[in-house]
Amino acid sequence: MLNSLASGRRLALRMVMLQLATAAVIGLAFLAQGRREAVAAAAGAALAALGTALLSARAFAGVSGAGLALGRLLAGMVLRWIVLVGGLVLILGQFKLPPLAAIAGLVAGYATNLLAFRFKG
Repeated sequence: MLNSLASGRRLALRMVMLQLATAAVIGLAFLAQGRREAVAAAAGAALAALGTALLSARAFAGVSGAGLALGRLLAGMVLRWIVLVGGLVLILGQFKLPPLAAIAGLVAGYATNLLAFRFKG
């Protein structure tokens, strides 16, 4: 076996923690432009963290056969997209926060995945 389930769970937890840290950092960075921009950027990065948390919780639910594991992974991906689209609708439509800051936060949140995979230790 090349990779254990516990290793995948640890990597997913590391990714979520990095994304939450990115949310705080990008929120502080956008604070120079204003409070609404900072909230939008932090919320965008937090959406990435929430989507990753839901995906990993669904994908690493337990040991099963290949078909069930693929089904869990696909269900997690669908949950991730629902969170992403629903969150952006709330951020941009309901709360009317600045779109550029929200999308920049979302991109920064997902860019941390590269760091998590690069330094998986």
